[in-house]
Amino acid sequence: MGFTIRRFLGVKPSKALLSLPFLLTFLLVGSQGESSAMDNVATERMAEESHRQDSANLLIFIMLLTLTILTIWLFKHRRFRFLHETGLAMIYGLLVGVILRFGVHVPQSTSDVILSCAVNASPATLLVNVSGRFYEYTLKGEVSRGKGHQVQDDEMLRKVTFDPEVFFNILLPPIIFHAGYSLKRRHFFRNIGSILAYAFVGTVISCFVIGLIMYGFVSFMKFVGQLGGDFFFTDCLFFGAIVSATDPVTVLAIFNELKVDVDLYALLFGESVLNDAVAIVLSSSIVAYQPTGDNSHSFEAMALLKSFGIFLGVFSGSFALGVATGVMTALVTKFTKLRDFPLLETALFFLMSWSTFLLAEACGFTGVVAVLFCGITQAHYTFNNLSPDSQDRTKQLFELLNFLAENFIFSYMGLTLFSFQSHVFNPMFIIGAFVAVFLGRAANIYPLSFLLNLGRRNKIGSKFQHVMMFAGLRGAMTFALSIRDTATYARQMMFSTTLLIVFFTVWICGGGTTPMLSFMSIPVGVDSDQEVSGSAMLDGSQRRNTKHESAWPFRIWYNFDHNYLKPLLTHSGPPLTATMPACCGPLARCLTSPQAYENEGRLHDDESDFILNDASVSSMYADITVSTDASGSRTINRKHSSAASTGGGPADEGLDHELALAENEVAIRGTRLVLPMDDPVDPPTTVTLPPPPSPPHSDPRRHRL
Repeated sequence: MGFTIRRFLGVKPSKALLSLPFLLTFLLVGSQGESSAMDNVATERMAEESHRQDSANLLIFIMLLTLTILTIWLFKHRRFRFLHETGLAMIYGLLVGVILRFGVHVPQSTSDVILSCAVNASPATLLVNVSGRFYEYTLKGEVSRGKGHQVQDDEMLRKVTFDPEVFFNILLPPIIFHAGYSLKRRHFFRNIGSILAYAFVGTVISCFVIGLIMYGFVSFMKFVGQLGGDFFFTDCLFFGAIVSATDPVTVLAIFNELKVDVDLYALLFGESVLNDAVAIVLSSSIVAYQPTGDNSHSFEAMALLKSFGIFLGVFSGSFALGVATGVMTALVTKFTKLRDFPLLETALFFLMSWSTFLLAEACGFTGVVAVLFCGITQAHYTFNNLSPDSQDRTKQLFELLNFLAENFIFSYMGLTLFSFQSHVFNPMFIIGAFVAVFLGRAANIYPLSFLLNLGRRNKIGSKFQHVMMFAGLRGAMTFALSIRDTATYARQMMFSTTLLIVFFTVWICGGGTTPMLSFMSIPVGVDSDQEVSGSAMLDGSQRRNTKHESAWPFRIWYNFDHNYLKPLLTHSGPPLTATMPACCGPLARCLTSPQAYENEGRLHDDESDFILNDASVSSMYADITVSTDASGSRTINRKHSSAASTGGGPADEGLDHELALAENEVAIRGTRLVLPMDDPVDPPTTVTLPPPPSPPHSDPRRHRL
């Protein structure tokens, strides 16, 4: 064809040969630049498509919550109590899961390439050399054999499956904090002994009962050849720990709406709040059980003691960290002028509360325990220092976050039943789990109630015990603990079974709460405020009996808290200058804010009756009596208080004698308002009693409300 270098280049052959290397280099660089540009365009398109897909996935959950809220309104409007909002959210999640699993199919991408390589392990990160360029790939999970053509569908389902850490770091903290921040401390601490027994001893009993029963079922499954992997006794105990965490949110919502007995509500709510914390620490202690030797699942006393030590250390450390963060927030809000800027005050309160969870997790403790006790501390101390606007904002903010997070989790539970890729449903294991959960709950409630009634004047009746047994629902904490680790066969089977347990207890037990209350003839319509007022109108002997029901350690704690901690951390209570010894005068003046002198003897907290029982309210704060008659005139009688007495003695006898004369008095935040039962004929008279003997260091300036 006569094609020569000279004709092609238009130059002499000698010069063309010299220019050829430079031209080849230019062509190679140009081709690589075009390839790089095409790769960048493809990467941008993939990133944009991924962003669009993530937005659609989040929109699915937003629409789920929106639909749940509208249906909740309809149910409340129609007074339909059979199905709670959490059960409704689970149903909507199930429907969306079915649609995504069976109704939506993603077309196969032509860019997917399946290659085989000999690797003995599954690395978390893989570097692939493609034509001299290295690309990083991350491990997403195992694809089952025979499902190569379903990779795109699995990828779509995987995108609506959240990282378990999202639940622990984002969704759980507001739920747990709200439980502590909204705690009705008067009823909680009045039943504190029973609540601690159910939460600590009962949860441990339930864990071991469920673990032993499940180990029997697992052994039988292994014997008949229905077990497809390893399942050890420690796995059974771990399963017992995670399903021992109760979350009777459905029952408590119905109790609150129907105004069931306040003590029954306090027992259920207090147990559910604390046993979540106990269950998560107990599960981590079981995981930490590591005996020496090759067999890591054999019994060893030293390893058991070490796990018990880890349990105590983690729980106490988390408790201390949560309280310390609450105390720090109280001091900051007390000694600064943040209350002049409610927005900044609310923001600081929110960040300090949330950081408690993350700080505990970062330090190796349990964030659930830390943020729970942080919430209780914030409610008891910091709340008094907040401005009225911040008080309303913090209550509404955490109530909203709790509502959204809880319903999001329950919606996600329904979705996960179909979107999770590694479910293991074993009928025998499921039946054994239901039997074990029932027996474990029974072993928790009935024996402990019998023992507690031996020392309680206000007995826990058999009907209350049956309701507590029936109300042991499983919920958000059980789900979060089970989904956190699904790497092994045993954990996958636990997770699948846990989902079914949550569904059953929320739908059946939660939906049957109202018929259960009717069948057990549990009184409803009990107003806690009326209950307090009624208890304040008891005669003197009944008051004395009620007062002595309180354990002396808690009376000591209350006196110390009222005289020293509240004045130190808040603007409420008596000034430290009136409660601390004279030698500590300079320090007391430094730590007492000007507002404390203005608000001397006055508590701002609506739940100021933090003390153990209603009789103690009058005993501790009965220093100001306001008597009114029908015409509206009033007579004020002030008495100087003596130093707090922790046990019986002259001061208690004087107070009891005074209380015996006050038949028609109503204790309202420590100020007793004397209301006449009938229209008086004669002007009201005020009976003044001589004050009881005062121990040393009493100060007439010190008043208690």
